[in-house]
Amino acid sequence: MRPGGILVDTNAYFRLAQSIRPLLGESFGQEQHCLYVIKELQKEYDKNPRLKNSFPWVNNAEYVKNRSHCLPVTRDQKPEISRAFDFILDYVRHVHPGVSRIDVQCLAHAEVLGVPIVTDDAEMREAANAYNIKIYSTLELLKLMLECGHVTIERIREIAGFWIYQKDQPINFRKDFKRLFGEDAPR
Repeated sequence: MRPGGILVDTNAYFRLAQSIRPLLGESFGQEQHCLYVIKELQKEYDKNPRLKNSFPWVNNAEYVKNRSHCLPVTRDQKPEISRAFDFILDYVRHVHPGVSRIDVQCLAHAEVLGVPIVTDDAEMREAANAYNIKIYSTLELLKLMLECGHVTIERIREIAGFWIYQKDQPINFRKDFKRLFGEDAPR
């Protein structure tokens, strides 16, 4: 895993992929941050009619090509990820039953590879905290991108406006927007 890698969960990917293009595989900032997804994202999309209906653009060639920037995993790391998956799955079944199997896959990858994960899912964030996995919300990721000169505040306002239009704001959206960007979120 290259330094600066950040794993983007499914929900964060769907929130950002159309607005920041290309989203994945592009280094930014002095620390050479680079966003990735796990290959299981496509499988989750393919078997979920709600996702297909909500995000019909996902299988357009541009996005399929960009998702080829999956989190790199070595042969030695695969069994470690599998073990971490089993442990985390057992934990979330008892403590955070709303965390999906694909979310557990993301958490297992992040835990083994030592990379942060971008998610707005409250239960997934709690599970990440239980395993000391660094997490960013989508707004925190946008703040990092702003600080690195990868996006402008104007672009962030546009993205936030689109989320509002789509009725897909993250939890605590307005409060977090004000805290991170020092201004009220768009209306």
